[in-house]
Amino acid sequence: MLILTRLLAACAAACLAGVLSVAAPPDLLVQAETAKANAFFERVFNENAARSPMLMTQLGIKQDYDKWDDISDARALEDLLIGVQQLAELKRTVNFDLLDDQARVSYRMFVKDAERAIEGWKWRDHTYPLNQMSGMHAEIPAFLINYHRVDNVADARAYVARLRGIGPLFDQLAANVRRRADRGILPPRFVFGLVSDSVREVLRGEPFDASGTKSVLLADLEGKVAALPDADPAAKRQLLADARAALTDTVQPAYGKLLALLEEQRRNATDDDGAWKLPEGAEYYAFAVRSATTTTMTPEQVHRLGLSEVARIHREMHAIMDRVGFKGDLQAFFKFIREDPQFYYPTTPEGKAAYLQRVTEIIDRMRARLDEFFITKPKAALVVKPVEPFREQGSAAAFYEQPAPDGSRPGAYYVNTVDMRGVPIFEMETLAHHEAIPGHHMQIAIAQELTGIPKFRKYGGNTAYVEGWALYAEYFPKEFGFYEDPYQDFGRLYDELLRAVRLVVDTGLHAQHWTREQTMEYFRRNTPNPERDIFTETNRYIVWPGQATAYKIGQLKILELRERTKRELGARFDLREYHDLVLKDGAVPLDILEENVQAWIARKQAGAAGR
Repeated sequence: MLILTRLLAACAAACLAGVLSVAAPPDLLVQAETAKANAFFERVFNENAARSPMLMTQLGIKQDYDKWDDISDARALEDLLIGVQQLAELKRTVNFDLLDDQARVSYRMFVKDAERAIEGWKWRDHTYPLNQMSGMHAEIPAFLINYHRVDNVADARAYVARLRGIGPLFDQLAANVRRRADRGILPPRFVFGLVSDSVREVLRGEPFDASGTKSVLLADLEGKVAALPDADPAAKRQLLADARAALTDTVQPAYGKLLALLEEQRRNATDDDGAWKLPEGAEYYAFAVRSATTTTMTPEQVHRLGLSEVARIHREMHAIMDRVGFKGDLQAFFKFIREDPQFYYPTTPEGKAAYLQRVTEIIDRMRARLDEFFITKPKAALVVKPVEPFREQGSAAAFYEQPAPDGSRPGAYYVNTVDMRGVPIFEMETLAHHEAIPGHHMQIAIAQELTGIPKFRKYGGNTAYVEGWALYAEYFPKEFGFYEDPYQDFGRLYDELLRAVRLVVDTGLHAQHWTREQTMEYFRRNTPNPERDIFTETNRYIVWPGQATAYKIGQLKILELRERTKRELGARFDLREYHDLVLKDGAVPLDILEENVQAWIARKQAGAAGR
């Protein structure tokens, strides 16, 4: 830690030294300094990406294609020290006052990210590496299936090598889990059964058992090898024989060790759910909320905002009840929505297919009107897919996975069809707007396709902006004739209510010592969500403290800035330009977004005054 202390001191000295302020610098100086800054950002991104074989694969780059990331604590410290050195170098070598506007945004974002990483080092163990929402046990199969392309024999051999590398990778994972346990950091008891079920799902089928079905990994590689253009039948048979050996010799024992570790730790777990139970838990949770929201809001402020938003949305739901002529109170309407079969497809192959088809039609309808709302549109394709069986039990109802930057993999809108009551018909339109178009696919694909900004802005992000945009994307179509069906409009409020409730229950769990059952009871009283949804959502907030607070706060900020822009520009306001402004800089923190919008307003006003 002495090295870290010295580096931090050097960084602080650079910060105090400041930068040379030059009044009205000539254009050539600005161009030169901006080019220097962008070269720095490019080099640093490439250096950092090269340290992560998994990120390289996600970027479509086949470097270290047979390897996994090093997830050891020693490597994490290395990464931190490199980040501290990079921050110090930026402050020492780049003159902020000589940068153009985009480079200033990049500079400030780089500094914010680095400083958050430094502050967050103290809390690096305040997470649960094995949980039902995320973790290597589920991420590794999903990664191989969705990201590891097999275009030739060498790629297939790299896939097999990665299968064999799962053993050492999971040894590092186990060490990380045990280190946390030594500090008294264990997930609540309920998590262990859910993770164990997910692990067993990976081990279902050939070559792990004689069930007559193939395991997800074997089925994936068989399909990819079968399509190889450069391999004869004998070579393909050998590749699959090697894969089967890797699965039985390495993958099965590695997952077996995880199951034993889960059982060992389950015996020591408790039913305490909140971050308050962790060492310095209150301070950690305050950091988690600040990081998620990119604001200075306290958990108490977030909680009060949530209560206010829940009350407002309930009032709007009453208006929907009046519109459809429902007789009864809000709880009775919630019961009707939950139980009436008209709102659910059956959990059958036919029901699942019908849902996915209708979702595709909703997306196509929005796609046909994009020119009304946007100047810039994504080039990347989008597909709608069901969540794979090995991760459907713990997954959310819907989520999005971004496309490959080189166009080799489309963006994917995943729907969890394990139980169709978890994806009601009345929620279809708002979910499609959130996850696909104009939500996550619109924002993330556009960010990846931007030119003239550093890669860390194209491929990075923060939850408040990313999820705030997606929730805003649920809302604004209402203003342009979407949600014509009152029940689809209720679905929009249904999802907005969920995000408002998150502000209440996330802070309730982690700052106010709410229990898991207390949280689920708040859901039952205030939302129409079905029991499975309540169960999954509550479990999610418990293992991801603070993350769920970002959605509503991000949406409210984007909407607040839009309304401010309307007021100040009046007839000169253009929604397409505003959306372009929000999207063209990538996923910026909310404070930088606000400054960008205010500067844009000033430029528009100055331009009008000069005419």
